[in-house]
Amino acid sequence: MEGVEEKQIVIEIRRVTKVTKGGKNLSFRAVVVVGNGKGKAGFGVGKANEVPEAIRKGIEQARKNMIEVPLKGSTIPHSVESKFGASKVILKPASKGHGMVAGRTIRAFLDVCGIRDIICKCLGSTNPINVLNATVKALQKIKIKGEEDETSSVETT
Repeated sequence: MEGVEEKQIVIEIRRVTKVTKGGKNLSFRAVVVVGNGKGKAGFGVGKANEVPEAIRKGIEQARKNMIEVPLKGSTIPHSVESKFGASKVILKPASKGHGMVAGRTIRAFLDVCGIRDIICKCLGSTNPINVLNATVKALQKIKIKGEEDETSSVETT
């Protein structure tokens, strides 16, 4: 859609079944992350009877659900944690050159987002959808100190 190069990573493809009176209906669920590598990323879940179609639907949903993440160089400005369902995620900034210490689900999301140096821990459930939701929730909590000061000074004058 945009002129910026987009990164796409398929995190999981799972065969799911719906049990009906007539038997079992088979379909596929794809969990996909999409990002521009410059602080914008999103994830989506697609379901279809064929794998490529499920991936396409997941990418489409991921593009719609993109969030803007404030970056400080190649890391995040401050520590943040969040919980979604039974999954808890802790994100801590790391010094330049440290690298990414994260599980596969969080790693994929942060990679497409453009974050290179970070320390992450996933506690509780490791269900990919819950972990991604907790990660997005945590990244939305991040505030840059300069932005807060500018908005408060504008309101007072």
